[in-house]
Amino acid sequence: MIEIKHISKKFDDRVVLEDISAQFKPGMCNLIIGASGSGKTVLTKCIVGLLKADAGDIYFDKVDLASMSKDERKDLRNSIGMLFQGNALYDSMTVEENVKFPLDMFSTLTEKEKLEKVNKILDRVNLEGVNEKYPAELSGGMKKRVGLARALVLNPKYLFCDEPNSGLDPQTSMVIDKLIHELTVENNITTIVVTHDMNSVMEIGDYILYLHQGNKEWEGSNKDIIYCKNELLNNFIFASDFLQDAKEKRMLDDKK
Repeated sequence: MIEIKHISKKFDDRVVLEDISAQFKPGMCNLIIGASGSGKTVLTKCIVGLLKADAGDIYFDKVDLASMSKDERKDLRNSIGMLFQGNALYDSMTVEENVKFPLDMFSTLTEKEKLEKVNKILDRVNLEGVNEKYPAELSGGMKKRVGLARALVLNPKYLFCDEPNSGLDPQTSMVIDKLIHELTVENNITTIVVTHDMNSVMEIGDYILYLHQGNKEWEGSNKDIIYCKNELLNNFIFASDFLQDAKEKRMLDDKK
């Protein structure tokens, strides 16, 4: 579990985050949502230690990030998987080499053991037989699955996904969402997803933290959203007719 307590951050005189508290539990897809400039990325960077919060505390399984030793921080970094918005694949490396890269950097496994782990995770993300292909030969959805495989190859306890559906068509986005959710549950990972994709919110939002202008405006599950009376959240989530129809359909289904 990751817990944040009273996190605040500002740049010069501009307040970006103000008194944010939340719990991100394992085995769940924890989503951070909000409009551009709401503080989502800054909060995530504070959680992983790329930025230092001006105030507040961050706990990984009840251990305070600020009190960790150098070795403890190294161990923590090795237990975090990252799925980047742009995939961040190495164009000059094959799929196999890209996925194996974290193992080469941080594990003491033999080459045979590394390849076994690579093939196992590629099979799990439905990418059998693409080991020797290069990123340029892959579709957007395949690149995203390679990025996910690389993020998971070290069996992380924590997974951070930055806009995992960016640039993908709706059908492929649903595949990626389902895969992230399945792998989170299967491996009891504490997964945090930063997203603008409202379909993701409705489909895999086990826990949702909604930020508005640097403040925690709302928290709850995708089921709670259906009956939420928060006007800011409703305007943000259900702006499109499609999502408004989905909300009304779910409300009817719940009454059956």
